[in-house]
Amino acid sequence: MVRIEKDCQGCHGANQQIAKLDLRTRDSMLKGGQGGAALVPGDAGKSLLYRAVAGLGRAPMPPGDESKRWPTEAVASLKKWIDEGAAWPAAAPVAKWTYRPEDLWAFQPVKASRPVTIDQLVRTPLQAKGFRPAPQAERRTLIRRVTFDLTGLPPTREEVAAFEGDERPDAWARLVDRLLASPRYGERWGRHWLDVVRYADTDGYSNDYERPNAWRYRDYVIRSFQADKPYDRFVLEQIAGDELDPKNPEALIATGFLRMGPWEHTAMSVAAVTRQQWLDDVTHNTANTFLGVTLGCARCHDHKFDPIPTKDYYSFQAAFATTKFADRPAAFLPEENQAGFDRGRERVRQLLEWNQTRIVKNPGPDAGEQERERIYRKRTEIYRRMMERYEPKAFAVAAGEEVETRILVAGNLRSPGERVDPTGLSLTGKAIVLPDSVGGRRLELAKWIASKENPLTARVMVNRIWQGHFGKGLAANANNLGKMGKKPSHPELLDFLASEFVRAGWSVKAMHRMILLSETYQQDWRHPEAKKLAEADPENAWLAYYPPRRLTAEEMRDAALEISGELSEERGGPGTMAEINEDVATQPRLIMGTLSPVWQPSPKKAERNRRSVYLYQKRGIPDPLLEVFNQPGSSDSCERRDATTVPTQVFTWLNGKFSRDTALALARRAGGVRELIRLAYQREGTPKEIGMLEQHYAKMLAHHRATEPPARTERRPLVRSLVGELTGKRFDYQEEAIREEYEENPHPRDVSAEIRALAEVALVLLNANEFVYVY
Repeated sequence: MVRIEKDCQGCHGANQQIAKLDLRTRDSMLKGGQGGAALVPGDAGKSLLYRAVAGLGRAPMPPGDESKRWPTEAVASLKKWIDEGAAWPAAAPVAKWTYRPEDLWAFQPVKASRPVTIDQLVRTPLQAKGFRPAPQAERRTLIRRVTFDLTGLPPTREEVAAFEGDERPDAWARLVDRLLASPRYGERWGRHWLDVVRYADTDGYSNDYERPNAWRYRDYVIRSFQADKPYDRFVLEQIAGDELDPKNPEALIATGFLRMGPWEHTAMSVAAVTRQQWLDDVTHNTANTFLGVTLGCARCHDHKFDPIPTKDYYSFQAAFATTKFADRPAAFLPEENQAGFDRGRERVRQLLEWNQTRIVKNPGPDAGEQERERIYRKRTEIYRRMMERYEPKAFAVAAGEEVETRILVAGNLRSPGERVDPTGLSLTGKAIVLPDSVGGRRLELAKWIASKENPLTARVMVNRIWQGHFGKGLAANANNLGKMGKKPSHPELLDFLASEFVRAGWSVKAMHRMILLSETYQQDWRHPEAKKLAEADPENAWLAYYPPRRLTAEEMRDAALEISGELSEERGGPGTMAEINEDVATQPRLIMGTLSPVWQPSPKKAERNRRSVYLYQKRGIPDPLLEVFNQPGSSDSCERRDATTVPTQVFTWLNGKFSRDTALALARRAGGVRELIRLAYQREGTPKEIGMLEQHYAKMLAHHRATEPPARTERRPLVRSLVGELTGKRFDYQEEAIREEYEENPHPRDVSAEIRALAEVALVLLNANEFVYVY
């Protein structure tokens, strides 16, 4: 009985009965399902249950590969039990999931609190535990904290001085409003969203094909945050923009969300399999992103922890079953950056032309010639696709496939079971039935998700916003508000914020203001009773002080470029290629059965030195500088950035080419130690700091006066020597190169020994906690 309950009742139990077969009781087994009686007492050979488990039936059970099958002794025990009359204990329990109320908190209606404030909801329980909150942080700390939080960049020293001298009672509110209006705000908060949805410019997997128009979705996200688009509208557009407003290019671009996950289909793939892989991906990630629930478990069996039966999984998936991929015509919007299109087209045209001139119509018997021909032909395809970056297309979807959805037994495409209708999820108690037509399913699903009656949607988003300001959400697992996620530290506060979010018209910026104007956010990072508090609340769950955080990888890079005067102001448009570690850039990579083109950084500094959010994101080649500082991969949704501390970080940030080039630019801009401190830390240096740094400068100056600067690296065509896949013989071939002159970064040979010595001081400042952390 235990084995039947464990292996069979997920598909034939309390929450679903595939093929109308219920295996919970002896009577239900005698009754059987669509195939007839599952149990014939006294005759195992005629019992469909035994025949399926023994592999004698049409569909061996349990479904899946051989590892799922019952062992021989278990099959023999079942046969013996049936042949002996199939005795059933009178008190045999019926399989049933039970849930503790505290595990279902996120699925209950949001409870709007009485008129309260964030500070009351934080400080009342804190004081009940015997602690008082930390005092307010000093103004220089506050402006740096909030400027990084809202823009991802440091304030200027002039902005710090102005805020420190602003005696108006609403000085803080004015600062917050100014930063929310900054064009840098959308770039910073768009990055948070792109982490969740797994944005990348390529498909991933072995071939890692380019998605030439994916950049338009990235810019759509940034524009939406910048304009404070109501969050419910933001949800509708991403899930069903094509059904909501089919003539609006913005709405079509938004549906790129549905295609953000890694995906690949080749001549070796089975279309039905890759189609189902996408359906599973979009099912799980739509629920993950907007509802904060994990659906993947329910693909094969009822969810083990949350009230999500397998039937709900496939009913939710049915909303996407009529959706197909579509690169749709979508006119460029006035706000989309097309300034570099001509230059970009010309570069790709050069590469395409270079390849085409090397294609021989009838390659001879020479092995190298055959292999080179193969490479250059494939490269031609790659560059033609690259040219589509500059065409008015949306990386989008459309309604068009008329299919029915069936439960896949154990998630196996070859074991279709009961047909299901498209619906929402029943866990909130208010699931809706979606249209059974080809079009309109996703729109109705999106309306259900974005409804103010849905208890999950507002909770999930305000929790993400809180996390963006405090480093951790009130519920620490932002993608999982179910049983296995951490319970909220302040449930009443989370519900208060969720109700206020909806009341304020789903305004993200209004939620920022509410959080940032609170005394809780403005607390100092040091607490008067730090030692005692660390013992009582080591993770600062009670919010007695502001939690310091390390800058994200992108913030570190962008801030270094900003203070050195090297950060480009250009926004939007196709991703540009940063300079990355040369070993990574030039390593051979297989693609489309041959070798991928080498990574080529953009020739102009203004392109390479754009904000990190605008850099080309190739799944197969993460930027080593950003990766070492915990930039997440783009295969899985990132609910929260890690902040590990490993030795390779200091080697990268102290000795890496990016850091040394940037330090040289910073030194050249500053001209002296005092100005260097002002640029890096937006304050005057203390006498002790200045003395120590000037001593280091003098030591480095003596070194650089006595030492010849390193030679410039010559840029030469890259020639590879490889063993051919077709012939097994070694051959050489040359990598393509853009003919445009490369604008080099500052080089030690271009500056004096004094500037080179000052760059050594700049590296010290860039590696100090004051630069790398927000307090």
